[in-house]
Amino acid sequence: MKIGIDGRAAKWYRGTGIGNYTYQVINSLNQLDDSNKYLLFMPENCSMDIHFNRNFTIRNISENCSSSFWDEVNIPNILHDNEVEIYHVPQNGIGLPLDKPCRMVITLHDIIPYKMPDTVGPTYLKIFLKQIPQIIPQCDGIITVSKFSKEDIIREFNFPEDKVFVTHLAPEDIYKPYEKQSSKMLINKLYGIQGDYILYIGGFSPRKNIIGLLEAFSMLVRKNKKDIKLVIAGKKGISYDMYRQRAEQLGINEEVVFPGFIAMEHLPYLYSASELFVYPSFYEGFGLPPVEAMACGVPVVTSNSTSIPEIVGDNAVTINPNDINALFEAMLSVLEDEKLRENLITKGLVRASELSWKETAAKTLKAYSKVVNNW
Repeated sequence: MKIGIDGRAAKWYRGTGIGNYTYQVINSLNQLDDSNKYLLFMPENCSMDIHFNRNFTIRNISENCSSSFWDEVNIPNILHDNEVEIYHVPQNGIGLPLDKPCRMVITLHDIIPYKMPDTVGPTYLKIFLKQIPQIIPQCDGIITVSKFSKEDIIREFNFPEDKVFVTHLAPEDIYKPYEKQSSKMLINKLYGIQGDYILYIGGFSPRKNIIGLLEAFSMLVRKNKKDIKLVIAGKKGISYDMYRQRAEQLGINEEVVFPGFIAMEHLPYLYSASELFVYPSFYEGFGLPPVEAMACGVPVVTSNSTSIPEIVGDNAVTINPNDINALFEAMLSVLEDEKLRENLITKGLVRASELSWKETAAKTLKAYSKVVNNW
């Protein structure tokens, strides 16, 4: 097959879910497949730490220097006739050419802009709602990241079930357990975080239920009587002031730390230094941070809704994200019950090891083949 892939997210959006997904799929296909021919569209002056095989060709495309990734990637790459047999756009289809010189496949990670539009950034929401109705009819296949998202896509767009392919995500190789005390020392040196802490890593969207996490943590502080902090890590979005204000209202502002963006190479240490990872999201197409935490040997408390039970199975404590008391009790149980902690750590490490990017790439390649052969 001659396969084209829009790889711009691997450079412009690395460190985010979609950027890491694009990078890992490209990297794993390069390791897995030396027979099919690949044409990658990448930004100019883009250096990637991948030694590409001879069957990979890089086509550099100009950058338009937009301040928004979604504005930038919304400009389609130019495909010539008969250049590729199938073209894959990993970033929810944004930037798919409106003409159709070949078979088209997109990765549609979720349909959150349809389900929870108030929780999505305005630029992305506007582009998604405008483009997706044009993009879906162009698709010969859709790759998504969970069975839950597959069912969402089929229902929302009446898309044929046999043309939607599920390829689970996986933690990157850097996520593994590091010695706790040395990790604590490093995190203290880099980010000034001292002592024991419960960790949340992810977006600041209201969809992530950070208000609920703060309220449950305030109950924990009153009940637990131990010196423990809550670290809410990630780029501070427009909701940050609301979260900081809520922490102050709850009287826990001294116990809640907002370190901001964490460099990717530091994330495994941030996970490993924590006592517990909590991810009470209302809605996820996959939900990768709980799996990253598991890979680092950290017990996890997370939601029992949307895709998350499919991903974590019985290897985490799952709760109704709308039930603040249940979230508090789950956190308290994991902190106080050493047997439960050890069981979650062991099972979590096993679950994380079952997910691999090579498997994701193999299923992606199988999807390409089905789309090409069923044209």
